[in-house]
Amino acid sequence: MAPIKDRFTIHSKAVVCQDVDLRGEITIGSGTVVHPKATIFAITGPIVIGANCIIEEAVIIINRKKEVMRIGDENLFEIGCRVECPSIGDFNTISTRARVHYTLRLTSYCVIGAGCLVVLPEEEVLEEHTVIYGPASERRVWSGRGHIQELDLRRKHSEYLRETLPKFNRLRRGDGA
Repeated sequence: MAPIKDRFTIHSKAVVCQDVDLRGEITIGSGTVVHPKATIFAITGPIVIGANCIIEEAVIIINRKKEVMRIGDENLFEIGCRVECPSIGDFNTISTRARVHYTLRLTSYCVIGAGCLVVLPEEEVLEEHTVIYGPASERRVWSGRGHIQELDLRRKHSEYLRETLPKFNRLRRGDGA
């Protein structure tokens, strides 16, 4: 099977640094920020990233399935995490150095804790507000309390990055959306 041809659609209001490694068919939504040294590979199927996501340094996002990998709005991918799940809802956090296998599908408001490894023997959909944490990747369901403050903080973080990153990094342009 031949790999997908490289084709990038980067929204005019997205901030994507020049030294991001993009391969395959990738769409990046409005307001999304992609830090330098991030890697996004659409190996066999396309990747569609929603609006206002933050993808930090050394993040690796890979789609190994033929279906479209859909990443919703306002997700945070922290430094060095690796994500292969085929669908991600909105307002999720994948913490520093966490690894998420392609058998997991995230809904919304989920948190994968720092350094957690989530590999499942069969496909599973994580219910909303699930938190995976600790060295054994334990689970609990979060009440959702405080999520408004979290969203406000994330929006301010995103706004700051959209202002600051272009001052110190060359940006990549797509064909606009």
